[in-house]
Amino acid sequence: MSADFQSYLSQLRFERKLSERTVDAYTRDLALLETLLEGQPYLQLQTAQARRLVARLHQRALNPRSIARILSGWRGFYQWLCEQDKLAANPLLGVRPPKIRKPLPEALSVDDAVRLVASGSDETPDDLANKAMFELLYSSGLRVSELCSLDVTGVRDGDYQSAGWIDFSEGMVLVTGKGNKQRMVPVGKAALQALKLWLDARGERLSDDPYPLFLSQRGKRITPRMVQQRIKQHAQMLGIPADVHPHMMRHSFASHMLQSSGDLRAVQEMLGHSSLASTQVYTALDFQHLAAVYDKAHPRAKK
Repeated sequence: MSADFQSYLSQLRFERKLSERTVDAYTRDLALLETLLEGQPYLQLQTAQARRLVARLHQRALNPRSIARILSGWRGFYQWLCEQDKLAANPLLGVRPPKIRKPLPEALSVDDAVRLVASGSDETPDDLANKAMFELLYSSGLRVSELCSLDVTGVRDGDYQSAGWIDFSEGMVLVTGKGNKQRMVPVGKAALQALKLWLDARGERLSDDPYPLFLSQRGKRITPRMVQQRIKQHAQMLGIPADVHPHMMRHSFASHMLQSSGDLRAVQEMLGHSSLASTQVYTALDFQHLAAVYDKAHPRAKK
């Protein structure tokens, strides 16, 4: 490899303190660039030719994510060359990788979602906590981090301030989401009833911290990992054929609300999305639902 390549990799290793694994990846990316240039000086690379190189990567059947990573490595090298006054402009700045197709969010069917939150024992405090958590996740579309951060009521105690709590009189939950943005989301009657039953049993778990709404067996604030394990175990016990996790309940909430109401803006507000584009992904799930109904019901669609 050329002296510039070696100097750039040394800078990554010793000045930026990147891991050996990362530096190895950059090394492979630069070696690939050298191969594709076929002897042409890398300092003479033009933007149009760089686009052709990306097209050749695509022809090699590399997936868009890999191409994006390779292109990022090349772009970083040419930016370093500009900083060393060896180039006037970075020829990779205007070159974009192929679009990466984002997978659609996974959502439960309405029947499975209702069965998951409605089923379960009320014998132990853990049973009551689980039912209240699962109902609330599906009822209000909360992120699991938002669920775990809820307090019994709004508290301001010295430096501590509640990130969220349930307002039973209004039937609402206040949460603090991404970007420290607060929002109010309605809570359904079934979830409110499950929460009240849990609060009656919650006193058995109290320890040093009296604020958290949901407590573990040791009386500590429940963690996202605990919620993940509990809901997965509950779904497996019910025989639900999906890898259920807390965020799937949020997806299910959004998808089912959109199917019933068609009000994209309202769903955006309840999810706490800053951009409508983040919510629009659920319209694809809604279309899949409509297409399935059509295929099942229309006389000319049946096989």
